[in-house]
Amino acid sequence: MDYKRILTVQDISCFGQCSLTVALPILSAAGHETCILPSAVLSTHTTGFSGYTVRDLTEDLPAIAAHWQREGIRFNAIYTGYLGSGEQIREVQEIFRSCGAEGCITVVDPAMADNGKLYPAFDAAFVEQMKPLAFRADVILPNITEACLLTDYPYRERYDEAYINGLLDRLQAAGAKTVVLTGVSYNEQSTGVLVMEGETRRYYAHKRFARGCHGTGDVYASAFVGGLLRGKGVYEAARIAADYTLRCIEVTVPDPTHWYGVKFEAVLPEYIDALN
Repeated sequence: MDYKRILTVQDISCFGQCSLTVALPILSAAGHETCILPSAVLSTHTTGFSGYTVRDLTEDLPAIAAHWQREGIRFNAIYTGYLGSGEQIREVQEIFRSCGAEGCITVVDPAMADNGKLYPAFDAAFVEQMKPLAFRADVILPNITEACLLTDYPYRERYDEAYINGLLDRLQAAGAKTVVLTGVSYNEQSTGVLVMEGETRRYYAHKRFARGCHGTGDVYASAFVGGLLRGKGVYEAARIAADYTLRCIEVTVPDPTHWYGVKFEAVLPEYIDALN
């Protein structure tokens, strides 16, 4: 197995099973040297908790990247999750340029919105700043809301295949190379991912749970990137990540006390088996 070095840039929620506390173990389990660049440190994530602490690390990002450049540290892949500001987006664009090894794969999860709405911390200006980062990446992993925002496409709660194909057309016209569109559901019983590679579009559907779980987007993105760097094709990596995320939800739902994330650690062996 080719040993890859990956950098993931996102926040650390010290408690809550999301962002870097999910990405680091999943990517490591996939067999990759996983390096991190924390954009902020939070005591917990922001859903369901009150009084959490936040320390923004934007000012530290350029100094860390400059040190890596002096040391000749380069990455085979760079994967970004939640970024807290336009300034952080600009720093990541510079890191793409300065810290990527030859052939570096860039993956952007434009984590900024869901269910037709931006997250409270973001505004229209942030969306505009996210666009050049997303459309520069080799692969983007938006949900439907994020894809609509990136393309100024009208968001709909109910849609058909023609609507989704129109959305993919807009993403492609804007410069997207490869898209893994998550949360695509054509009925109440199932949901899935739609993978666009050039002119090829393939849909993978799986069971839909009535109860949502926090952090599953980070689990999915990390599992996808882990598979991609293991040499899996985009569609296969997307399928493996979907199956793994579903299993994480399945083992978590029976425990009502575990409302703040998913028990992704319990099924890591299944993820590793799927990669092998």
